[in-house]
Amino acid sequence: MAGTAEQKLAELGLVLPAPAAPVATYVPFVRTGALLTVSGQLCFAQDGTLSHKGKIADFDLGTGQQAARFAALNVLAQVKAAVSDLDRVVRVVRLGGFINSGPIYPDLAKVMNGASDLMVAVFGERGRHARSTVGVAELPLGALIEVEGLFEVE
Repeated sequence: MAGTAEQKLAELGLVLPAPAAPVATYVPFVRTGALLTVSGQLCFAQDGTLSHKGKIADFDLGTGQQAARFAALNVLAQVKAAVSDLDRVVRVVRLGGFINSGPIYPDLAKVMNGASDLMVAVFGERGRHARSTVGVAELPLGALIEVEGLFEVE
């Protein structure tokens, strides 16, 4: 039976995708003690294809936030693979967001809110986290966004 966190996802009309396989030489997550670090996850859709490719300037803010939400769902899929139950998350400690952008795009933080808002919607106060958001020249596979996470888990 799905726990509270997965029930919240269902209420939002969201389903966790299958955890994505690494696209290079790294592991999708590392756990040490109560800390779980999830490698950067791209904005893969349910069917395993990238939901959004290209530069953020080619999209409106809402579409960028949707891509961030897809990437965050992929982060949560890795968390579930690591600890088997999202309800074992004690705290979302930190998210890092990398957005495929040109030299000037003032709303990077607003784009990343798509990922941050999802964590709060799923985990409540335990989902509030520290965060960094960075505009980058390119991302793997031409993805629009990549999100990584650090979690305290039981």
